[in-house]
Amino acid sequence: MKKHARITSKGQITVPHEIRRALGVQPGDKLLFEKDGSGGVRVRPVRMKSPFEKYRGIGSPGIGRGRKAVVRWLRDLRGQ
Repeated sequence: MKKHARITSKGQITVPHEIRRALGVQPGDKLLFEKDGSGGVRVRPVRMKSPFEKYRGIGSPGIGRGRKAVVRWLRDLRGQ
């Protein structure tokens, strides 16, 4: 896939929609630009959180996310 982008006077670019979709990035995400051995540049998304984050807690309905929610659930379960 080949797409063009223009650099503004401030050094900013707009990443084409098809490229954003292929990279799986959304507004606010970060991109890493790396020089490769052949004189080109690679662009890849910087993944700050686990790709499995969205599945966390999926097997435990009724329990919120985080330590406090689990402790609260355990206390309720024990009747404390």
